[in-house]
Amino acid sequence: MNKPAASVLRCEICGAQYGEMDARTACECDGLLSVLHAAPSENGSALRARFALRRGSVSPRASDTSGVWRYQELVMPSAQQMVSHPEGNTPLLTSAPVASYVGVRQLSLKHEGHNPTGSFKDRGMTVAITQAVRLGARAVGCASTGNTSASLAAYAALGGLKAIVLVPEGHVALGKLAQTIAHAARTLVVRGDFDACLRLMREAQSALGVYLVNSLNPWRIEGQKTIVTELCEQLGWDAPDWIVLPAGNLGNTAAFGKALVEMRDLQLIDRLPRLAAVQAEGAAPFAASFAHGFVQRQRVEPNTVASAIRIGDPASFDRAVGAIRNTDGVVIAVPDEELLDAKAIVDASGIGCEPASAASVAGARQLVRQGLVRPEHRVVAILTGHLLKDPEVVLGYHRAGEGAAKLANPPVTIDATLRALEHVVFSHS
Repeated sequence: MNKPAASVLRCEICGAQYGEMDARTACECDGLLSVLHAAPSENGSALRARFALRRGSVSPRASDTSGVWRYQELVMPSAQQMVSHPEGNTPLLTSAPVASYVGVRQLSLKHEGHNPTGSFKDRGMTVAITQAVRLGARAVGCASTGNTSASLAAYAALGGLKAIVLVPEGHVALGKLAQTIAHAARTLVVRGDFDACLRLMREAQSALGVYLVNSLNPWRIEGQKTIVTELCEQLGWDAPDWIVLPAGNLGNTAAFGKALVEMRDLQLIDRLPRLAAVQAEGAAPFAASFAHGFVQRQRVEPNTVASAIRIGDPASFDRAVGAIRNTDGVVIAVPDEELLDAKAIVDASGIGCEPASAASVAGARQLVRQGLVRPEHRVVAILTGHLLKDPEVVLGYHRAGEGAAKLANPPVTIDATLRALEHVVFSHS
């Protein structure tokens, strides 16, 4: 049996290095940390074969059943016991109506809403909570607009850890809040926005010894990398032309860029797809910075119906800049109206997604209109969360009456007669 490769934490600002069992999530200079792994003993086709063998195994081990831990050499080589649900193994779906709406012939939808708690957060959380258990953490905590807290609560419960969650008052979807409470996390509603919650949780990390598992945690990034690792494997390791994803706190943007460069260097893929990070217009500090060449970091007061990306000061900003530059990527913003129309198309196709997820589809459509994405390009759009994550937005969009959306499908009240049913369902008048 091969000896597990060592990993180190390295500051992205000053280059300081720390051991993999160091509990810090930021450098002494306040720079973000990245995890660096020693190169696996195999690369290219041999490493692909190893991943495929695990995928086809009937073993109950997390390294075989999980769509994160199957790629352990790229995530946390030295882990022995994983806190796993399992997660990952999410589908790569196609839909002719959605592709037609976007304007491309080859569109795939990587649906992370099929994870155990209904969002991509589970991929990073399995790794972060595994690390917390390894460290013997007193408690784990996060600031959240909903999905992170739901995932943290579930994985902390699986790992036997106390969970502390800070959510902004009035800005968390009920479906996500219900998950968090049900999984027994200590949930604190903060008078302030997400950024205020994160500042407070970072203070709790240093003062109270709470292990922070927001996306600035470097191990979260390692788990989230596997979204693109898995989709590339599903495509036969033939990388698409574009990967389009919603962008809020920018953890996924950072993780995707890191994963793609690592996969190219390990000869798993032979070229880098371009990343397109899509924000809601009312919460688009990263898009504003990109428009000016990332000369200055922008911050905004966020306002969007897409609660999962309602973030005005993204924690993984610096990491995400590198991801966009390394992949010749772009950052754009879409209005809520276009985001919700895209969601309605995805929902009506039988796939469904939460509002923030639809930013990727709306963004891909905008990129086609701009001519950056051509109809012949192969595009993968990431759907980050499940349809039932935010039912209030769904019902609000489809409500009847003045101001109803153009794709609204409101319920209709009828008398208990066949004639009434026929008139509503089959009448063309």
